[in-house]
Amino acid sequence: MSDGGLLSIGRFARLAGLSIGALRHYHERGVLVPSHVDPQTAYRSYARAQLDDARLIARLRELELPLPEVGAILGADAAERRRLLAAHRSRLTALITRTQRQVHWLNQAIDHEEPLMTAPSAPVDVADRRQLAVDLFNHVWTLLERSDRAALEDDEMLHAAHASRHHWGEVGEPVNLVRGEWQCSRVYSVLGRSEPAMWHARRCLALCEEHGIGDFDIAFAHEAMARALRVAGDQPGADMAAERARELAAGIADPGDRELLLSDLATI
Repeated sequence: MSDGGLLSIGRFARLAGLSIGALRHYHERGVLVPSHVDPQTAYRSYARAQLDDARLIARLRELELPLPEVGAILGADAAERRRLLAAHRSRLTALITRTQRQVHWLNQAIDHEEPLMTAPSAPVDVADRRQLAVDLFNHVWTLLERSDRAALEDDEMLHAAHASRHHWGEVGEPVNLVRGEWQCSRVYSVLGRSEPAMWHARRCLALCEEHGIGDFDIAFAHEAMARALRVAGDQPGADMAAERARELAAGIADPGDRELLLSDLATI
């Protein structure tokens, strides 16, 4: 223990589960600055209160978070920290999915002696993708409006909504992605599946905020959240989201769009 109750860099490194070299690197990058640096020897000392941050850094680095993002998480409030961690979780989940697919392909190649090279698939024309996205979106609406859907048609409706969103993801603008996420949320709400309904409603809202999309799209994002929360049994939350959608209705330029939103809200 050094003067003033500070921990030496070696002692601090052992307690934090980090190497001395890593601590020096984090200091140089401004991620974890020592409590005291001796002006003569440049010897670093740390306060015991810094151990929580140091241990969090160690855990985040194990999760392969880039150092700038680690620094951002350390300096963030609770809500922003959750958002940053959720974003990294999404990246890791995508990586796991991609790795699993690659392992599956390797297993097939090894077990069944598949050729390593396959003929490239023909690219889909951009105009064709756009038309597919539109046609699938409209087909979902046709199925949504049917009161006598069979179970297989529920499946068809769900897969068509995701397929439309996929094609928009390839060739669409941000507003197309917003509307695709909204439709996926609506389908899941109609099917009584609250968790994916809320997930897509949140994506719809996040895309609106990220790209500055307002008017009826942002209002319908809150409508989607209200509907999903209602399906989840969270009536107070649904009421709050619906009220926010009604507040935003005043900013919708087209009276027809405003009337559509209010009529949809009346069904929640």
